[in-house]
Order: sequence, then structure tokens, then C-alpha cells
Amino acid sequence: MSSSTHRKELRRLALSVLQPGFVGTRAPDWVLRAIGDGLSSVVLFARNIASPEQLTRLTGQLRAENPELIVAVDEEAGDVTRLESATGATRPGNFALGTVDDLELTAAVARDLGRQLRAAGVSLDYAPSVDVNSNPDNPVIGVRSFGADTALVSRHAAAWIRGLQSAGVAACAKHFPGHGDVAVDSHHGLPSYGASRDEIAARALPPFRAAVEAGVGAVMSGHLLVPAHDPDLPATLSPRLLDDLLRKELGFDGLIVTDAIEMRAVAGRHGIGGAAARAVAAGADAVCVGGEHAEESTVAVLADALTGAAARGALAEQRLAEAAERVRAFAAWSHRLGHGVPVDPVNGDIGFVAARAALRVRGPADAVLPLAAAPHVVELVPATNPAIGDETPWGVGAPLRERLPGTTFVRLPHRQLADRPAVLKEYALAPATGRPLVVVVRDAARRAWMGRALAGLTAARPDAVVVEMGLPGDALPGAVRIFTHGATAASGVAAAELLAGTRPGSTTRGGG
Repeated sequence: MSSSTHRKELRRLALSVLQPGFVGTRAPDWVLRAIGDGLSSVVLFARNIASPEQLTRLTGQLRAENPELIVAVDEEAGDVTRLESATGATRPGNFALGTVDDLELTAAVARDLGRQLRAAGVSLDYAPSVDVNSNPDNPVIGVRSFGADTALVSRHAAAWIRGLQSAGVAACAKHFPGHGDVAVDSHHGLPSYGASRDEIAARALPPFRAAVEAGVGAVMSGHLLVPAHDPDLPATLSPRLLDDLLRKELGFDGLIVTDAIEMRAVAGRHGIGGAAARAVAAGADAVCVGGEHAEESTVAVLADALTGAAARGALAEQRLAEAAERVRAFAAWSHRLGHGVPVDPVNGDIGFVAARAALRVRGPADAVLPLAAAPHVVELVPATNPAIGDETPWGVGAPLRERLPGTTFVRLPHRQLADRPAVLKEYALAPATGRPLVVVVRDAARRAWMGRALAGLTAARPDAVVVEMGLPGDALPGAVRIFTHGATAASGVAAAELLAGTRPGSTTRGGG
């Protein structure tokens, strides 16, 4: 084989292990050319999705180049949604499902999502998050987890995976070996999980074992340092974690895909090209990129980095070929999976059923609910982590106004409160004079500014109803507290129904 032919083959192998994103609701010419040159996967984000019909056309356009092309999407349902980023998710997320703790319901919600993805031409979903959210101050997992109990997370992870894959879409358990007990967001820095090997085996790994036993098609590596297994390299770049632990100890034989390789936890030190080459050398089979860097030049940089590393021996050619073969095998399997089930219609109500079941109420609800008059709703708005789209609407004010005419509402971000201390009196308390006040928060227990604003509002109005749409806090004030366990559109509707007295069925109380 000539050197030019060899180089061309290396580049084809390099392209085949990339899972890039792109901009636009139609496939750019450079993506179509890359598929012809060996690109085996693409990943879609909210920017690529305008409507179900458009998404189906887009995936059809891509698959015209390769019928077995892996079309991935980061669709967790819940707070992290790409399909419904413009409207908010009509299905609650993992934390709500874990709160209900009904395995059949969890499987049904995932199956319903799978039907929608399958009909749209998606073959791989970067979900579910099977992280055990054992650190309540975790800035990036939170309600994306089924909960803080390992056994609960394990059983719901398995149910969710079986539900999604029964609809013909491959699931991806993330973020190996567990991103739940960290205090740093890997989008911005390198988190460290400092538990011992025994603690990791008991707390973080069982959901991944359950996922493997459930037949999960893919596992996504997390960009976090796990010193008990590797004191030097984050999981995505560590053979000890990807090969020794995931492959050999847990027995996973499917596709290992990286979390977005442009995240600072890995790219900050090695650059995206260096991180990609190190990840494949460590045992990853596919490299996800393009949430932030979605240009043709990024794919060129990554392909050059992989071929260059292989040419100089930093990445064994055999390892690159092995990764490419796993991608090919996964593509064929996921293609068969999708064609092995009918394209069933979506059950449009299952998400709302689940969201209603996840509601929990504390306080004298019978004396306060339903509200006696149209309220003023104050929504305290935090900055979200990069996994959650800034454009995705959430809250209770809009759905409550639909059900209770005369409702008014205001959204107050941290910046506005910091710049003008009188804002709470002017926009929150004054308009609520002589009428009910509803305060909506999101993770108030771990946001000091939000906790202070909430305390001020409830001190002035002890009769306020507080709706927490993030993780519940033990000391949440308010006459009545409603916990939705997620900030989806479905959760907002469920809370609004309860406040307005239009909710089907009976109120679920207790817990939280």
C-alpha cells in the first residue's frame, strides 16, 4: 500500500469515528461530502430542528448518502430537550420519574419518546443520564438524574433504556463512571470524584451495570477525574476507566462515545484535536463534537489530529481500526433496531400523566388550593448550565394564565435583582396586593441569591404559594409548597392545573 493510499485510509477511519454537529435545518454540503468520505455519524441539536416534518426531511437527506448513518441527538426529555427546545418538553425528566418510582411509567415515557425519535429518523439518543445525584450542590446533573439513591437510579435506568430501545432507538447511558458527586461543571472545568474504589463500586457503578444488563447500545464517558482509578487522566482519556473498568470489569461490548470533546475539562488542556486522539487511544470509539464548534474546519482539525496521531504512533492504527469497526457494527445494529419495530404514533398524554404523578405538596393545601382569585406569579430565573437551552421556556405563569384568566406574572433574573434592590417590591409585591402571590423558583436551596429573594418575598407575604421546579430544599418557605421535580412544560402545566383547580384526578401529597 502506497503512503498516499495509507494516509487516505487512515483519514477515512478517522472520519468514521467522529460524531459532529452542524448548523442549519438542512444538511450543509460539507457534511454530505464528509459522509461520502467516510463520516459515519452526525449529532443534531436544537438549532437543527424547526418542526417534526422538517426534522424528518433532514434525516432523510442525510440517510440518502448512507442508509446506516448514525443520527444522534441529545434528547433526555425533561429539562434537557432538543426536540422541544422552543416550547419546553411535554415529558418530565428523570428526577420526576424517579420520584414517582413506577417502572412501567418510566418505560412508557421513554418508549413514547423513542416513537417520536424513530419517526423523525433518529437512531441514537444520548440518554439517559444514569448518574446518581448524591451531591445536591452538583451544578450540572440535578434533576437530570433519577435521584440520589443508587438502587432507584439503577432500576429506572434499566426501565428507561428498555423503553427507548423497544421503540427502535438506541440508548446511551451517561456519564461514565458517574457525574453525580462532583461540584464542578465539566463544560467549564475538570471535576474530580474523590471517592474510594469501594465507594465508587457501591454508589456510582451499579446504574451502569444495570444499563449493560438491559442491553444499552452505547455508554458516554464523563470528563471527570477519578483518582481512585486514575489520578492523572479524566475518564474520557483514561484506559484504566474505559478499557479496564468499563470493558473488562463491567463487560460492556457496545459503543463508547465521548461527551462533547470541546468541553474545557478535556479540551482546555489538550485542545479538541489532542483530546480526541487521546480519547480514542484510551478506548473511546466515537468522538462527539459540535455543540459549540460546528464548522467544517472542526471536523478537519479532528480528522487531521487522529490521522497524525496514528501516523506517528501516538494512536495505534489497530486501535483506530477497532474503534471504526465498533462504529460500523453499532450503525448496522441500530439500523436493524429501527427497522425491527413499526413507526407507532406518539401517545401525546403520557408525559402529562407522569408530570401530574410527580407533583408533591406540603402545607395546608386544602385551605389554600385551588386559588380563590387570579394570582400574581413571580418567577425567579437562574442562569442554566450549557446542557439546558437558554431558549427553552419554563415556569408556571404562562400555563396558569391560560387556566385562570387575570393571572399576571413577571420573570426576575439574578442580574436584575442585583442591579436594583427595589425590584422585588416594585414588580413582585406591589402587583400582588390584595390577591394571591405565587413564587416560582428553580434550585433555590443551592442558589444563595434566590434563597434570599424568596425569603424576602415570603416574609412580606407568609401566605405565598411557592413552586419549586428544581431539587427540593428542606427549608423551603411558603404557606404551601409545590414540588414539580423538574422545569419542563409538562411540569409547569401540572402545577398550573393544581393551582387553578383544573387538574384531572386527585391531589398527590406528601414526600418532597
